[in-house]
Amino acid sequence: MSDAQELIQRLNQSGRKLSKSHRRIAECIVTHYDKAAFMTASKLGEYVGVSESTVVRFASTLGYEGYPQLQKALQELIRHRLTASQRFEMTSDMDQIQVLNKVLKADMQNIRTTIDELDTAVFENVVEQLLRAKNIYVLGQRASAPLAQFMAHYLGFIFSNVGLVTSGVSDVFEQLARIGEDDVLIGISFPRYSSRTIEAMEFAKGRGAELVAITDGPLSPLHAAANLCLTAKSDMASFVDSLVAPLSLINALIVALGQRRRQQVATYFDEMERIWDEYHVYLGKDRATHE
Repeated sequence: MSDAQELIQRLNQSGRKLSKSHRRIAECIVTHYDKAAFMTASKLGEYVGVSESTVVRFASTLGYEGYPQLQKALQELIRHRLTASQRFEMTSDMDQIQVLNKVLKADMQNIRTTIDELDTAVFENVVEQLLRAKNIYVLGQRASAPLAQFMAHYLGFIFSNVGLVTSGVSDVFEQLARIGEDDVLIGISFPRYSSRTIEAMEFAKGRGAELVAITDGPLSPLHAAANLCLTAKSDMASFVDSLVAPLSLINALIVALGQRRRQQVATYFDEMERIWDEYHVYLGKDRATHE
């Protein structure tokens, strides 16, 4: 059972054991958890009509170290259910002066949490799986599409068998029509999860392909579908998805793969540098000086 499921079960089953004030808090959370998850202890107490200290004691009664732990469990429960308008509303009262500081600090915390929770054994297994793959497909829809494009771009410097699965004129299933055994599909999605990504992963699984998911945690539907799952935190500051930690994780994966195929990558870049110079792909020193 997940932490979020445990939380709801605790709230629903402990009603008779709770004091009148605590029962009012529990009923509020169960009924309005989408709002309560983003309230401070003080605001939740004010909303319910109890003191802040009562809210803190309530969290302890449920077995949490403090209110922040209870709030985190609530947020984990609902993150993938929030609509864009709900996500926007929960930060609509943020002080404009605080926006820059809060957003950057939130992204930093996402990276720290990702480091702490990442399973390095799974990371190494993903590296091995990709090194053995006959073909590699990278899929990301909607907000995750830039992550997929970035990953496929750099994997193309390491492997010659990389395909980016995009939405557009050609449907994702047409692009995956030839996927089979010994191939790997990397599915990337974060709340709100793309239903097309999940369907595509199930399609690839039915063809015998190995599935690697890059998502936000065990509650993600991609986690259940994949053979291997890498998780990165994407807690949002508003309606904007925070993709800093997922991008950092993808960077680490690309670097690890490049290290394992160092000689092939070095040879490839030597050739590419000649092509880039010949066709002036990048701004050279002489042109940068005179233009």
